[in-house]
Amino acid sequence: MARTPQYYHHGKSPAAWIGSVAAAIGFTLAAIGSMLGPNWPLVIFGAAIVLVGGLTTMVMKAMGYGQP
Repeated sequence: MARTPQYYHHGKSPAAWIGSVAAAIGFTLAAIGSMLGPNWPLVIFGAAIVLVGGLTTMVMKAMGYGQP
């Protein structure tokens, strides 16, 4: 018998939460860094957080923690 994945509504999956939180933190840090001079290490660090959050979201979705 095939196992049916749990269905989540409107992005309430763990993968969606991780991606949204990582994007919010990364974009906030990058925006603060761009207003402070610009402070390039902070801008790059914020962009890296956004990229890592996106990759983490894709991996978690592939593992079954996303919306099917």
